[in-house]
Amino acid sequence: MVRALRPDYPLETARLSLRPYRLDDLDALHALQSQPEVTRYLLWDVRDRDGARRSLERKMDETALTEDGHAIVCAVECRETGVVVGEVNLVLVSREHRTGEIGYVFNPKWGGRGYATEAAERMLRLGFETFGLRRMIGRLDGRNAASARLLERLGMRREAHFVENERVKGVWTDEVVYAMLAREWKERAAST
Repeated sequence: MVRALRPDYPLETARLSLRPYRLDDLDALHALQSQPEVTRYLLWDVRDRDGARRSLERKMDETALTEDGHAIVCAVECRETGVVVGEVNLVLVSREHRTGEIGYVFNPKWGGRGYATEAAERMLRLGFETFGLRRMIGRLDGRNAASARLLERLGMRREAHFVENERVKGVWTDEVVYAMLAREWKERAAST
């Protein structure tokens, strides 16, 4: 049997608590997933309350990495207020190659406060320092400049740009891939 990679929850930052989703997160998740501004560059479209409920049920089970393609999905809660402001995830791309992928979705209502950067950085630390991954990537729709800036703030480098390789909501879009190696993570940590 393959050993599951499971963090000790909650994952804490200075201002945030990253934890598994719970049933009582439905309102916050629906508020996030029902906004066209949030889903604009994502592969899925806005969700009604029933769609958000089905999504929540899946997310509640995504708490450990056991095989390639599995994800850890965390609700991001502001520790001061207890409000869920978004979510972050870590996908095991390849156990053999020790590669993971981070992702994030945040409610614009809480934008401009650095929450997304803080939470995504915590997921990088989880992948590199706790799980011993060698490489982490972040993929985005080429039109999503805000997401590109976030990955650059994390110290990830732009590694690939695939022209019109994905169809998102009926439109051919570019995919941009950012990456960081464990040694780059250590060098960055040593310099801060």
